[in-house]
Amino acid sequence: MYVKKLTLKDFRNWQGSTIELSDGVNVFEGRNAQGKTNLLEALYVTCVGKSQRTPRDKELIRWDCDRAYVAAQVQKKYGSDNVEIVLSRNVNKCVSVNSLPLTKLGELMGTVLGVLFSPEEIKTVKESPSERRRFVDVALSQMSKSYFYALNRYNKILAQRNRLLKQPKIDPSAIDVWDMQLAAAGAGIVKSRRGFLQRLLPHAKDVHSFITEEKEELSLAYEGASGESVKEIEENMTELLLKSRESDLRLGFTHIGPHKDDVKITADGMDIRSFGSQGQQRTAALSLQLALLRLMTEFTGESPVLLLDDVMSELDCVRRERLLRLIRPYQVIITCTELPELIDDKTVKRFVVDGGKIV
Repeated sequence: MYVKKLTLKDFRNWQGSTIELSDGVNVFEGRNAQGKTNLLEALYVTCVGKSQRTPRDKELIRWDCDRAYVAAQVQKKYGSDNVEIVLSRNVNKCVSVNSLPLTKLGELMGTVLGVLFSPEEIKTVKESPSERRRFVDVALSQMSKSYFYALNRYNKILAQRNRLLKQPKIDPSAIDVWDMQLAAAGAGIVKSRRGFLQRLLPHAKDVHSFITEEKEELSLAYEGASGESVKEIEENMTELLLKSRESDLRLGFTHIGPHKDDVKITADGMDIRSFGSQGQQRTAALSLQLALLRLMTEFTGESPVLLLDDVMSELDCVRRERLLRLIRPYQVIITCTELPELIDDKTVKRFVVDGGKIV
């Protein structure tokens, strides 16, 4: 899979541009604050329907405009797709694929497969469990529409249970009903996440070993309700919900479940979430994204687009060179202030960005 053409109109600081991309390495150069990251953000929106930087669609619209438009024309093994997204200040966004409007955002998932890595992605390893859950959920949603819908269902049930917990007088039998639904929905989420990490792990180990010159071994483990089968996980979740009910009622929200789970990330047995150096955490985060490229290709039969936002300046020469060797099979879109020395100028398509346009 590769993006042949990207069209932007009134998106962030882009007034209007249509950019034809190569199926190999595309480099967008320019000074800071010219719109390079906004370009990657627009492409990411065509992958998952929302920005990685803000949950508010209105922030994506150019400050003096009422609407913004993004379109990506994607070539696949068997045919092509055209994704169009219209963002408005007054109505909900409109998403269409091949001119057919989508009634549910989940139908967009998998149309454009993309993996984004930027200096901020170190949060996946370094910061709160929510960042690691986001990494897993976004990846799984792109690979499986059914997971996207299952996650939405779980979140709706969770919101209902939390509303009930805030009531002044509660019938215990009412909580039992929501516990049953939450455990049933949550068990499937946990099972899918655990299976995803088991499939991702061999790729992550291999990539991390290569980037670190065989100096570190990366490992991943899911931290959540135990159990091999969905039924076992559901039974364990039900038990945990009952045990935490008193504290849930006291504080007014649900303390256990997939919305609180975490992913343990270790290098040579050391938990690098808390004890890893900045360099270790950055390298581990990069390894996870590159491993995801491989897993998505293996799972879907299509190669995702790799988006690298100002990453080269964060890596030393050895890791930069090894990264470039790993990404050769994919379409890559790189932003930078100047072309990295290790990239052969003859093998890339170069663009210069200035003030939200290609010059």
